[in-house]
Amino acid sequence: MPDVKTQTPTAADAAWMARALQLAANGFYTTGLNPRVGCVLVKENQMIGEGWHERAGEPHAEVMALRNAEHRGNDVKGATAYVTLEPCAHHGKTPPCAKALIKAGIRRVVAAMEDPNPLVVGKGFALLQAAGIEVATPLMAAESEALNVGFVKRMRQGKPWVRLKMAGSLDGRSALSNGQSQWITGAKARADGHRFRARAQAIITGIGTVLADDPVLTVRDVALPIGQAGHPIPLTAPLRVVVDSHLRTPTTAKILQSGCLIATASTDSAKQAALEVAGAEIVVLPDTDGRVDLEVLLQHLAQRGVNEAHLEAGSRLSGAFLKAKLVDELLLYMAPTLLGSDARGWFDDLNLTSLDQKTDWKFQDVRMVGSDLRITALRNSR
Repeated sequence: MPDVKTQTPTAADAAWMARALQLAANGFYTTGLNPRVGCVLVKENQMIGEGWHERAGEPHAEVMALRNAEHRGNDVKGATAYVTLEPCAHHGKTPPCAKALIKAGIRRVVAAMEDPNPLVVGKGFALLQAAGIEVATPLMAAESEALNVGFVKRMRQGKPWVRLKMAGSLDGRSALSNGQSQWITGAKARADGHRFRARAQAIITGIGTVLADDPVLTVRDVALPIGQAGHPIPLTAPLRVVVDSHLRTPTTAKILQSGCLIATASTDSAKQAALEVAGAEIVVLPDTDGRVDLEVLLQHLAQRGVNEAHLEAGSRLSGAFLKAKLVDELLLYMAPTLLGSDARGWFDDLNLTSLDQKTDWKFQDVRMVGSDLRITALRNSR
């Protein structure tokens, strides 16, 4: 990492950065493996151009803002660029944004945070400064990181952000004893859950859910975001992942119809071949006591560019992720109903024997969604 000495942003910079963050959030469902980034160009205290990154492989926020300024007929030379992440300095699918800002004659860059990508970290700032551009950072870094929790974790830890979704009753029951669970929560809560699916790059479920419910696990009921050109942006379908240690997935399972990844510990070549013909991609991973090593699975998904993994499974797999402390966020929907002690619990298979084994959580948000309650909580790292 280059030795970069940056300036401190001013109080007047905050309002423009807030707008840049607002723009970045437009990419929640479409940026894929890339971070969600927004950019605002300001000259003589007036916005002269703005943009955000829409899809992986397409222009980044800085380039979109420069194009927007040109479309408005504005001269960007001498302007300040407010960007929610350090401008990139490497050639990926698009040219370096730092060089685009230099070429445009930008005078000052205010960045919310440093890019945690090892290919960038500090190099974008160094490139700007070498060209005589003033760099000020950080500003509203926590807000920027909150937009990109998965990207940041993947870059720093080599694993995606895991969000565990569970729906059930007020007494913590996810299904009746016979497995019936459709539908405990209402239509608005289910639609809200699809929006969380849409922001993930992978949806993980277990073989138990596949056998019991035969789910499709696609994204539905999510309005297409409108791009900067005024046209709807297609959603990128998340990778669907089945944790199936012993390859029990039926070749007729609905989840195979448009392809999925099956993570297994089985080396049964005949079963693998049959599932591959049915539409599955098989990945054999190391096992722990005959079950797929979940941490290795997450590392594999990170290598595929998965920033956020949406875990939507039964109590056994959910409990295994929790027990291994691999869940970063809980997304819980509670219906105002009681199912009783005979019904299935949310996390029955945690099987804790000591309070020392418990995980602590911090409530992040609690709100009504239709007639149901939605709770989000983050794992307490203490």
